[in-house]
Formats: sequence, structure tokens, C-alpha cells
Amino acid sequence: MLRVLIVYDIDHSWDKEEIRETRDSNRILFEALREEGLEAYLEELSDPHLERILDRHDPRHTIVFNLCEALPGTAYPERRVTEILERKGFTYTGNTPEVIDLSYDKQKTKELLTSLGVLVPDGAVLRADEAHRWNLFPAIVKPSREHCSLTITEKSVVFDTNSLREQIMLVNNELNQPALVEDFIDGREFHVSVWNNGPPEILPVAEMDFSAFNEARERLCTYDSKFLPGSGHYERIETLVPAPLDDRLYRRLEKKTIDTWMGFGCTDYARFDFRLRDDKFYLLDINPNNDISIDTSFALAAEMHNYSYGQMVKRIVMMAAERHPLFGAAS
Repeated sequence: MLRVLIVYDIDHSWDKEEIRETRDSNRILFEALREEGLEAYLEELSDPHLERILDRHDPRHTIVFNLCEALPGTAYPERRVTEILERKGFTYTGNTPEVIDLSYDKQKTKELLTSLGVLVPDGAVLRADEAHRWNLFPAIVKPSREHCSLTITEKSVVFDTNSLREQIMLVNNELNQPALVEDFIDGREFHVSVWNNGPPEILPVAEMDFSAFNEARERLCTYDSKFLPGSGHYERIETLVPAPLDDRLYRRLEKKTIDTWMGFGCTDYARFDFRLRDDKFYLLDINPNNDISIDTSFALAAEMHNYSYGQMVKRIVMMAAERHPLFGAAS
């Protein structure tokens, strides 16, 4: 019988509310799989020793639902998690180490997207003492190897060289990594959720509605907007599913999304974040291990596609099962 091992991470440096929210959302996913008739197990990872959890389970009968975004004390943790899963012989949900690693390398990602004909914002990796070389404002300053909008706040959008220098230094000091400076695309933002192991299937597109904000620097998805209930951005950004897009724009967005999915070699599921400015779509970010909690744009899009939350997460498990040496052969 197929067993599902759900593994997620927490960090004890998080505040109590963030830990509680993480545990609650993963408990909901666990219970949803159980209600769909799957034998499921829930494990919490709070140290680097993922192997200790895996050693309690048999890869011959288990699919790992990989919800880990960190492996404490290690560099490039999302890739490391998938490498450990593969070394221990487990079939797992989501994307490969190579896809995850590429998505973290913003410069290589830009180069590949450009080769695929997908527009990306102009950008450069800069040190603080190179801030004077940048002259395209407003700009946004991001970590060069991160996801989840880490360190992204309203102050990340800058309008002059001095503010740019300060934000570069913040990224350097807080995350000990280079800063990526980009043209800030002030326009409509769309999150495109995709899944499948055959031809990619696009779920109904979600738009992040920033109409509650007046200033350009406010119109972005900050870290708080994703992970801090009660914060201004979390409460005031509306998610519109399906997004109000005419057929012409939708077809263009669809093509850019499929080209990106195929070009990166994605599997199971991913989310692609675009902005529309002057009738052109710019791809901001690729999320190959995106949050699929019950209140996310991915889950909302699946619901609009007539999938309950339980049906959605079960389908992701069954996608992974197609690659399992036992369950895949039986299907």
C-alpha cells in the first residue's frame, strides 16, 4: 500500500505565531490526504538531520511529500533536501535538485529565460560601492539566491543612489550574499500555477490586486504579505481568481508560462510570477517548490478548477507515484 510521508521544516528562531501557522497549515494538508484515503505520516524537521526521519520509513512503499524550504545549518538547503531524498532512495513530490538550484541562481535564470524569449527585468548583481553604476529608477533590491521574498519590504524599492546603496548593504549583511538590483516593474502582477507530468496544465491565473495602495513602493508582495497574518500587506492585497484577463493577454501569458516550464524541465508543480507593464509580460520569479497551503494562490486556483484541497494534494502525490519503481509500474 502506498504511504505518504509529509516532511516540513520549522526554525525555532521564528516567532511563536509563525511556528504555529506553519504547523497548522501542514496539519491541514496531512488531514486532507487522510480524508482522501491515503496512509499519511507527518514529520517536522527542525535540525539538519533529515536522514534520521527518513530512516524510520521504507522508500519501497513511501512517497515523500517534500515541503521543506530549509535544512538548518546547510548552504542551499532546498537542493540539499532533494539530494538527500534521492540518495536514500525516496521518490518525492516536486522538482529535482537541478531545477531548484537553477531557480535560486537569479543570473543563470535570467540568461535561460532570455534564450527562451521570455522577458525579464533589466538587472545586475552589485556591491554597495558599485551603486553609482545603476541609473534606472525606481529599482528593487533582492537577495541574489533566495525565494519567499526574504528581506523584501517597501524599502526594497528605491528611487535614488543613496537608498540603493543602503539596501545592497542590508542584503549583504543580513544574508551574507550578493544583492540583485532590478528595474522595478510597476504593473499588474499575476501568479500562474502549473502542474502535471505530461503536457503542463495551467490552473486559473491569479492576480495580486494592489489597488488598496497608492505608492509604487507599496505595490509588491513583501515577505510579510506571504507569511505575517495581520500585517498591512497580508490583509490588503486581494487575490483575484480567475484574473480579469482578456483572451489576447491570456494566450500570451500562457505561452510564456509553458515555454518556461518546458525550458526549466519542471515536474509535478510550480508557480511563475509575472508583471504586466506597457503591454509586455515580465517574469519576476520561478517557484519550483512553492507554498501550496490551503490559503495560497495555488490552492485557490485548483479550487477554481474544481479540485477540493484534498483532491489537489492527492493529485500531486499521484504525480510523484508515477515515478516510483513499484507504484509507477502498477499504474
